[in-house]
Amino acid sequence: MRAEKQLLLDEIEGKMGESTGFIVVSYQQLKAPTIREFRDKISESGGDFEVIRKRVFIKAATKKGLPIDLSELTGHIGIIFTKEDAGPSAKIALSYEEKEGEPVKILRGMIEGKLCSSDDVKAFATLPSLEVLRSMFVGLLAAPLAQTVQVMNALLASVPRCLDEKIKKES
Repeated sequence: MRAEKQLLLDEIEGKMGESTGFIVVSYQQLKAPTIREFRDKISESGGDFEVIRKRVFIKAATKKGLPIDLSELTGHIGIIFTKEDAGPSAKIALSYEEKEGEPVKILRGMIEGKLCSSDDVKAFATLPSLEVLRSMFVGLLAAPLAQTVQVMNALLASVPRCLDEKIKKES
């Protein structure tokens, strides 16, 4: 293997080791300004988009113990490496795939240490963000408590009302 390819392979392996996951996309016939826009949006979401040769990626994945077949990767590929939460990057990739005239296609991914198919990555992208899920959970816990407080307030407020009504009847 030539020194340049070995250097590239080492760089990809390093990025795979540093990231929490990755998403493999095909970007067939994507124009340069759109790639720049896509890369910027991925960067804003906490990810990193790299255009990689298929064979180099497969060698890096094999060294990491990930079974990826060359036939699964169609067209020119790019890898979205995610640092913390893969959700925002997956949402951006899915939005570009769903845009008409934007030939980005999600091929595979690895999220939280698990190898995923394109359908799995798309399903993951449609989930609410981690912050939204946390707020939904807190709301779920808080709702019964709020209802209990309302019932207790109604009971406590009814005692003075009953006494007030009794006084009005007697006078």
